[in-house]
This record gives sequence, structure tokens and C-alpha cells, in this order.
Amino acid sequence: MKKQRSNKILILFELIFYAVLPYVLWNLGREPLGDYTAMLISTIPGIVYTIYRFILDKQFNITGLLILSSLALGTTVNLLSGSAEQMIWNGVYLSLFYTFLYIVTLMIKRPLSLYFAVDFVYLQGYARMESRALFFQKGIFKWFQFIQVIFIIRGLFMAGLTVYLLQKYGIDGYGGMLIYKQIAGWAFSILLIGMFFYINVPVRNFFAKQQNQLQDNNNLALQQSNATVE
Repeated sequence: MKKQRSNKILILFELIFYAVLPYVLWNLGREPLGDYTAMLISTIPGIVYTIYRFILDKQFNITGLLILSSLALGTTVNLLSGSAEQMIWNGVYLSLFYTFLYIVTLMIKRPLSLYFAVDFVYLQGYARMESRALFFQKGIFKWFQFIQVIFIIRGLFMAGLTVYLLQKYGIDGYGGMLIYKQIAGWAFSILLIGMFFYINVPVRNFFAKQQNQLQDNNNLALQQSNATVE
């Protein structure tokens, strides 16, 4: 019950900081400040909340580095954009850059999704080296590749959705764009979280197979020992 309540609160906070507050700040600030300044200000709640979650969750290594790098790069790009429309287009280019990064790491068989999982289980008390070795095992590794593919699809879809909404509604539709993108982001997040949880199934199968193999080896050794005695 507590976990369900916590998840509901987390979803509510994400809705407030990533959609509601940006939408309100965008609409309130457009007339007195202009589109570009209002758009810059509308990104502040999401940045603050992301940093807060980063500190609260104590994320480190690959995950933490990627979060901090994304924040720094995204903020820099926004500040250098010069106009509201260019800021949106730069966000699309940045999204495609991250998608390209996911494609490269998938091709070299070092999916970032695997390292995200290593960071997560490390926070649960499991050693990084042991977790990494386990996740690279045959039968487990392919699932992280599948998850990486979903990350790539998400990046392409979100970039395409942004371009479509911008071309259809223009800069005036930025408020609605925030809502549509948040809903799409949640849909992909649910899918990704579900796949990360499913990793427990091949992990359990791997350990069960190891246990069966150990049992078979013990039985074989016992049979050989009995044959020697006879």
C-alpha cells in the first residue's frame, strides 16, 4: 500500500513539475516576457525537480553522469537558442543526438540500459562487477538490447511528435505540446519499467539453470565415487 501511494505521489509530482507548472508559466509569461523568455522560464520547474530527484535517489556512475550531462547540455542549448522556435528545434536535435548515442552503444554491444540496471541494483546493495557480469550472460543480455531498442524508438517518436506538433500548431501550441509529450513519455516509461522488471525472469532462470547444472555435477560425481568404491 505504501509503495502504491508513493508511486501515485511520484506520478503527481511529475505531472506538476513537467507539465502543469511549465504550462502555467508559459501562458502567464508569454505576454509580459515574450515567447522565448517564457519558454526558458517554463523549463525551470523540470530542471529543479530533476536535480531534486537525482539528489534524493543518490544515483551515481553512468546513470548519474548521463542525468547531469543532459541537464547541463540541455540548459546550455536552451540559453543559446535565441528564440522560442529555435529552442524547440534544438530540443529535437538534442533528442536525436541521445538517440544516436543509444544506437552506437547498442551496435557495440554495450547498451546503456544494462548500465542503468547495474546502477539501480548497486543501490540495493549488489556489487557492480558481479551485476555487470551477470547481466552480460547469454539469455539475460538480449533483454537489455530489447530495452535499448525501446529507448531508440522513444527518442525517434518524441522527436517526430515534437516536429509534427510544431508544424501543425506553431509556437502557439507549445502549451499543448507539453501535455502531449508528457503523456507519450509516460506511455514509454511504463513500457520500459515493465521490461526492466521482467529482467527478473531470465535472471531467475539463469540461476535455476546453474543450480540444476551444479546438482547434475554433484550427482555425477557421486555416481563415479560409488562406482570406484565398488
